[in-house]
Amino acid sequence: MSDLSDPAVFGYGFAAAAFLAFALHLGLGWRGGAKASILLGVVVASAAWAGAMLVFSLTRIGILWSLQAVLDALRAGGWLLFLCVVLLGTRSRKAAAAAALPVALPVAAWFFYPEGFQASSRLAFCVLLAVPVAGLVLIEQVFRRALPPARWAIKPLCLGLGAGFMFDIYLFADALLFGRIDAGVWAARGFVHALVIPFIAIATVRNREWTIDIALSRGVVFHSTAFLGCGLYLLTVAGAGYYVRYFGGSWGKTLQVGFIFAALLVLGGLFSSGTLRSRLRVFINKNFFSYRYDYRREWLRFTNLLSSRDPGVSSAQRSIQALANLVESPGGAIWLSAEGNGYAQAARWNMPALEAREPAYSGFASFLAKTGWVVDLREPQPIGGLELPSWLRELPAAWLVVPVIAEDELIGFAVLATPRAPVELNWEVRDLLKTAARQVGSFLAQVQASEALLEARKFESFNRMTAFVVHDLKNLVAQLSLLLKNAERHRHNPRFQEDMFATLRHVEERMKKFLTQLSTGSRGEEHLRPIHLAKVVERVVAAKKAARADIAVHAADAALAAIGYEQRLERVLGHLVQNAIDATQPSGEVRVSVAAEGTNAVIEVADSGCGMSEAFVRERLFRPFQTTKGDGMGVGVFEVAQYTKDMGGRIEVDSRPGVGTRFRLSFPLERDGAMAA
Repeated sequence: MSDLSDPAVFGYGFAAAAFLAFALHLGLGWRGGAKASILLGVVVASAAWAGAMLVFSLTRIGILWSLQAVLDALRAGGWLLFLCVVLLGTRSRKAAAAAALPVALPVAAWFFYPEGFQASSRLAFCVLLAVPVAGLVLIEQVFRRALPPARWAIKPLCLGLGAGFMFDIYLFADALLFGRIDAGVWAARGFVHALVIPFIAIATVRNREWTIDIALSRGVVFHSTAFLGCGLYLLTVAGAGYYVRYFGGSWGKTLQVGFIFAALLVLGGLFSSGTLRSRLRVFINKNFFSYRYDYRREWLRFTNLLSSRDPGVSSAQRSIQALANLVESPGGAIWLSAEGNGYAQAARWNMPALEAREPAYSGFASFLAKTGWVVDLREPQPIGGLELPSWLRELPAAWLVVPVIAEDELIGFAVLATPRAPVELNWEVRDLLKTAARQVGSFLAQVQASEALLEARKFESFNRMTAFVVHDLKNLVAQLSLLLKNAERHRHNPRFQEDMFATLRHVEERMKKFLTQLSTGSRGEEHLRPIHLAKVVERVVAAKKAARADIAVHAADAALAAIGYEQRLERVLGHLVQNAIDATQPSGEVRVSVAAEGTNAVIEVADSGCGMSEAFVRERLFRPFQTTKGDGMGVGVFEVAQYTKDMGGRIEVDSRPGVGTRFRLSFPLERDGAMAA
């Protein structure tokens, strides 16, 4: 027995692994039935045969050659039996009798199997040659007798098994001619038969009556085909390189190196070619699958592209790319509604910019809105008598117009460029584009609604801040009015003059802060920090002296501190104290107290004024533009509640009509003593 070369180890090792993986895949999807059982058994026998040959090539033990001969006979007989069952069915007695003869051939051939690669009788090789010939005859009968609609489903099986039997015919015909098996050709047999697996898998997917529930990935077929093509290309290059070197004389080696380098460079260009990938993908989808698209994969890719968050790519441009990828288009552009000014180009991808606008009520836009059809610009006659816009006919490489619809309303349309590979625009492609365009329409409508909502929120925030500022300005104007009123009587009083200057300084500071807020649209650069509550209360009471000088202040601990925003807290207390002053008669009482309760600092502002009803406190007090004062705006307490919440505090109200009102503000205490300067 001759030694096996290394290619045999790799070839049969690859075949054993491939058949074993395929057997596991079929076993997981097996649902019973004669055809499924025979198919699974043949694949298992093929895996065992390839495994026996692998071990034989490594150990060269003679008994393994006899074992592989038995397994080879079982494998070949199984394929012949499977073809007979597919051809004649499983219930007919005639079918069973007709299947007996071809199935018996591999069994008879086993008795004539040669011992290794030494010279053997030509009778043995004639019997072995009869097995693949019988297989080809059965394949021809299966394909010829199949109805035309069913040939598409059985074609991969016929191609794959036919190729395997053709290789065996070559192998045993060569052995018959030279009287011995060629070791090199035999070493390639495992790899060759493993290449049949994708064709059998495709046929299994197409013939569900075989009761094997498996699905074949288009990606696997695509990459396997690309890998096979690459291998054939490299083999061709190797052969041509050998020819160049052999006949090139003294220039042979130099020419060979240059030729191989150029071939590898061409291979790299082919691998990076989007057009080649598109053509290969279209070819596989068209010839190997009943539907053009793997909808799960396409929809996942489509949604992932739409939901990506690349800051350099707008949502409209991502929409164009998502639609273009469905039909292998290298570019496109999208026109969206431009607020009553028709449809304008909103984004483009590998397509020139256009300033042209399409009127919202033009015949073209009305046609798209009414029908929702995908328009093929390559058609010589416009569909339904549609008159295309002149700018669209002049757009280079324009191919399809896809309406973008959201909630049965045309919000725009996409123009896709001519695809890299020829794409047949059948009903499946049109339906997928229309469905995807509706998804794009919903996506863009949601993006536009989100942008409008964000803009509205910005305006709402600005308007709310403006209302707060106007309310504070009203209070400052009231202070200035009261100051002018008292100035007529007390302008010569030194103490009044001091209070007047202090009030004016306070009003000036507040006015500057308001102007800063209005000009920047923000509340300033405040940060949470420890605040001396007693100092804030003193400043607020001092600012209100012009309105009421007898405000009672009680601070249990002058060093009591809480966490908050000092300016906001001062505004909160200013609102509450001003409301207490407005609600209390001159003979009444207004008091402010600061104390600690547990882990909180509590500030109380109480008065003995007119008070509020329970229903008003519960339903209207903390809502904007609700007030009991004739000249009030109704935003003061609303602002108090908002600022208190921002500082992590809590507000409580206790009020009775004719008795008075008490506001309690609670803030987290500062414990570590790190006071602000």
